[in-house]
Amino acid sequence: QVQLVESGGGSVQSGGSLKLSCAASGRTTSRYCWGWFRQAPGEERQGVAAIDADGSTSYADAAKGRFTITQDRAKNTMYLQMNSLQPEDTAMYYCAADTEDPCGVYSDDYTYRPRPPSDFTYWGQGTQVTVSS
Repeated sequence: QVQLVESGGGSVQSGGSLKLSCAASGRTTSRYCWGWFRQAPGEERQGVAAIDADGSTSYADAAKGRFTITQDRAKNTMYLQMNSLQPEDTAMYYCAADTEDPCGVYSDDYTYRPRPPSDFTYWGQGTQVTVSS
């Protein structure tokens, strides 16, 4: 089992920044990959960004150019730096991990994107991000 704990959420004004962290513990392996997902009220959970064991990254269109995913595998910690936040970014943000690396997949337009939520085995409890206009 792998346990994931998110932190860093909060309330910011439009244009502000937040940095989320996800700490992994338990039976982590060298080949796990992980990512960030978000879910707004009444909407489906959607991918934001993912990072593979080799450091390759994938982003959803809404995150490109504003969010950056990184990892420190020595600390078993993943980060999501979010800049230029907008009200539509308001959601519960979840960290997820899977042992089936990579966590990205090429879409029909040859863009490397996060795998769907159903592909991920381990999930954190989430951290709320609220952006006010």
